[in-house]
Formats: sequence, C-alpha cells, structure tokens
Amino acid sequence: MELKNKYQYTYFVYPYVIDETKYEKYILKLFRNKKCEFRIFQKEKDFDMYSYFLPQVRTSFFPTFELRDNKLKEFEKWRIDKRARVVAKQNCACFSYYLDKDIEGNVDNGSGIFFNIEKIDIICFKTGICFFAMKTLLNPDSSFTELLDFNYKFRDINTEFLSLKNFENIKIKTDIFDDVSDIAELISKLTGASKTQSSLTKELSNSQFYTYSYSCIERDYWNERNSFQNLENEFYKYANVLPSNYASDFNKANIEHNLYILDSFKYTRTGVTKLSSNIICSGIDTYNFTKLPYEYENQYFYTYILCLYQKIFLKKMNLEFKDYRKISTLREKFISFTKAFWEQEITLNDNGNLYYRALKRVMELDDIYDEVKRKYEVIYKDLNIERNNVYYSVIMILLVISLIFNCVNITFLLLSTR
Repeated sequence: MELKNKYQYTYFVYPYVIDETKYEKYILKLFRNKKCEFRIFQKEKDFDMYSYFLPQVRTSFFPTFELRDNKLKEFEKWRIDKRARVVAKQNCACFSYYLDKDIEGNVDNGSGIFFNIEKIDIICFKTGICFFAMKTLLNPDSSFTELLDFNYKFRDINTEFLSLKNFENIKIKTDIFDDVSDIAELISKLTGASKTQSSLTKELSNSQFYTYSYSCIERDYWNERNSFQNLENEFYKYANVLPSNYASDFNKANIEHNLYILDSFKYTRTGVTKLSSNIICSGIDTYNFTKLPYEYENQYFYTYILCLYQKIFLKKMNLEFKDYRKISTLREKFISFTKAFWEQEITLNDNGNLYYRALKRVMELDDIYDEVKRKYEVIYKDLNIERNNVYYSVIMILLVISLIFNCVNITFLLLSTR
C-alpha cells in the first residue's frame, strides 16, 4: 500500500559566504530590492520563538526583538542606507523574498510531481555567512514516493551537475520559471554570485542544498495496529534523501553511524544527517498536523540554521588561520562567536535541547570547535615565541650598541686626558 502525505513541506537551504568588506553593500542591496522585506520579529506575534530561545541567543540571533514602539517607528523613518548600515552591524539579519505569485511547477519524472514554491528566506550573519532557504510544497494528493523523488532530485538543482546532464530531465512549468535553470539563476542573483561572494563559498559549500523536510502521513499507515517497523525502510530513504527506487538493504551499523534518530514521541521520528534533517509523523496524533509543523518550521528550523552557521563559521576560521597576519582579528571573531553563538544550551525546551544536541553530534561541532581552539593556541604560542625572539634580538643589539658607545666614550676620555 502506497503511503500518502496528509501534509508536507521541504526547505532547501543553500549556504554562501559574502566578502566581509562587501557585506554592508550586500545588505543595502537586499534593502533596495523591492521584492525583499527586512523581517522584524515581534514579541507578541512571534511569542513562541521569543519564549523558545534563551535571552543571550535570542539577542544575538534575533536582534529585531528589541525594536519596539518608538525604536521601531524611528527605525522605519530612517533612510534605506542608514537602516542597512545599522542592520549590517548586528549579528544577524533576516529577509523574506516575495515572488510575484504562487509558483506551480512540475517535475517530469514519468508520472509528474507538481509543487509550489511557497516562500524564500535569506538569513545573513555579519561574519558574511548567509543562507538562502526555499520552502516547497507538493500537491495535497501527493504520495510519499513522490516526496522521496522530489527531495532527492531537487536538492541538486544548484550544482554543476544541472548543466552537465540537464539533471535527469527535470522540467518546471510555470509563468515565471521556464525550467530548473531559472531557479538556479534566481539563487545566483539573490546570493550575489561572484560580485560579492567570498572565494570561501566554494571551499565551504559544494552548492548542494541542505534538506529540511516535514511529512505527516495519513493515520492508516502508522497507528496502534500498524507499527513503525512497516515504514522503517521508507523512513531511512527519507532521512538520507534517497530516491524511492533505492533498492539496497540498509545496514543497521552504517545507519547508526551516519544517521541520528530522535523518537521523543510515539508517532514521530526525526532523522538527522550531515546534509539533512527530516521528520516523519503520523496523523493519528492531532498535534502532529496542527502544532508540530509550525514548531518545526520556526523554532526547530532556526535551531538548524544556528547549527549550520556554527559549522560553517568554524570551518571558515580553520581556513583563515592560514594567514598569520590576521591572528588578532581572528581572535576577536572567535571570542565574539563563542560569547554570542556557542552556548551549551540555547533553550529550556527539553525536545529543543535534544534536537540541538543531535545536530551538534552529527555535525561534529564540538570536535571542530576544539580543533579551531587548539590551532589558535598553537599559532598564538608560536607568534609569542617569535615576538620574544625578536624582543631578545633587539635587546642584544641595543646592548652591543651600548657597549660600543661606552667603549668609544672611554677611549675618547683617555685620549682627552693626555
């Protein structure tokens, strides 16, 4: 019996790095884009987000929560260039990109997979690390098989393989986009392409999307009579972003090594890998298709973005440590990052903490952080030794000069007394 989705969505997340010297100009560019809107988080409207994150993380991640009443009115009166200048100095800035209309597409893989692009978010950090996030929805009558194939194919539309082999005949039929390459072009336009992007983008990302997906299947497939074991293989494909026709038997040992599974609730499973975070649940529990999709799209989504930011920032630091001349600047960045975004806890929510720890474990964030810290300490020690050697050399030179000067003075005095 083929699984049917009760409700689903998938975010495709693309990280990119803006040259820090051009970051303010990039923020200004987004402000000037008529289809972009700077997102201001409000305590009342976004209360779930406000109450979920601890104050220090909230202040760093969502600084616009502090824009209220007169501050907000004053901010809205400023000229665009002043707003961009102020926002560029904050740790994080979020933008929403509005399409002209709902975009309906068709991925032609034989049976056809119809989908909508519902929204696009752009999340930027002042370190130049940014994220393009596109939310897609399949048609309401879509099957779980279609979701597997869609996620598997769509995550690569921004890679070089698209142009190399026309990406397995993916086609998109819409008034705005003629085909998949138009979406790749939009991504290139919004992310700044080569004009503002740092050369680090290619080193830190292979242009493949991170996949963040939610699927609530009909209650008939997973309930008291039908256990999760009947869905296990489909879940493994879903969690690992594999196609529906993936025929290999799953090796449990490999799965446990590459995939972290969260099963906090009876009818919910979350699979986390280095490139994806996908949740499947049953419609037998009302919470799974009422409250959970909202939480997963907001609180948990930004937790995921936070971990991706931590990972890319630390990898970026690792690469930049090659230049010893920047060690003082890098030290300041590392300390600032540690204070603002490297907290043992980001929320008091139990399930949120479990999810955060799962992400950190799979992405090996603690190991990468320790590696960066050790590398900095070694470099700093070497530089101190070099400075001390220079210092001692200068002292020796001064002592020699002083000795010569004293000898000359003594000789001059002896000669003058004759």
